[in-house]
Amino acid sequence: MPNRSHRNSGLKAMNAMNKNGIAHSSAKRLKTDIPAVTRHITEISDCCDLLARLPDESIQLIICDPPYNIMLADWDKHENYIDWAAIWLKEAERVLKPTGNIAIFGGLQYQGEAGSGDLVSIINYMRQSSNMLLANLIIWTYPNGMSAQRFFANRHEEIAWFAKSKEYYFDLDAVREPYDEKTKDIYRKDKRLNPDSIEKGRNPTNVWKISRLNGNSRERVGHPTQKPRQVIQRLVRSLSYPGSTVLDFFGGSGVTTRVAIEEGRHSVSCDNSQSFAGYVGQQIGNIQSDLISPIPDHEISEKLDLSHPLFADMTP
Repeated sequence: MPNRSHRNSGLKAMNAMNKNGIAHSSAKRLKTDIPAVTRHITEISDCCDLLARLPDESIQLIICDPPYNIMLADWDKHENYIDWAAIWLKEAERVLKPTGNIAIFGGLQYQGEAGSGDLVSIINYMRQSSNMLLANLIIWTYPNGMSAQRFFANRHEEIAWFAKSKEYYFDLDAVREPYDEKTKDIYRKDKRLNPDSIEKGRNPTNVWKISRLNGNSRERVGHPTQKPRQVIQRLVRSLSYPGSTVLDFFGGSGVTTRVAIEEGRHSVSCDNSQSFAGYVGQQIGNIQSDLISPIPDHEISEKLDLSHPLFADMTP
């Protein structure tokens, strides 16, 4: 069967634009400077309560690492999982900007344990009940994990990236993986390849090889399902722009707040655990920068208030 992408007019147009050095309209429109000060709200509250108080179209990117419904803890038990998820999925669509994105973590391997709470069910719900577009299914693969005897040991999770509209923001250049000089020399001889793309590096594809956090990792803050900073960083860099706002309403370990500070984004995060504030404090204490230097000054608020400067330019 021929590759359907060969007949995709949209893909052909994008390839032609790239060849001629023309940026996509959303990328040109949304490129902004890193703000001098970033603002961050970290609230201990229920996700649905916080979402209900956010203005329409106020968020560029949502990092969503929901409970997998596998009885890991009290917060990981939902009898009617999809009914509950439908509430925050609808609200997430409402608060996203037209250029906005949501990245939902999950695991297809949890279908047996989770019943209606696996990522397949969420994707099915979104396709039937939402106008958002499934832009990518990202496979996060890692070498470390539990062993198994009755099936192949699992070494991956999935991240479903949904876009609010066809005008979604995506910055590939921010997450390209550089080629070594030997590879560059080989590719430069191929006249079909864009020299600028060779210098920028390769598309990391939708298969991300990033290790999970070991028990003794320096990133660890104590949360049982903490995601690596590198995974969150790639999402923030590619799906949001400097000065935009990132939302994480299952704040968990507080890693999204940390990455937002490091990457020059504003952020709003919440979790219903009283431990959340402590995790955020540890994350801020671990802040470092490998691209942005110096890191912008940042202000932390512990309660969502629509009079906050973050929402100053938004009408009710």
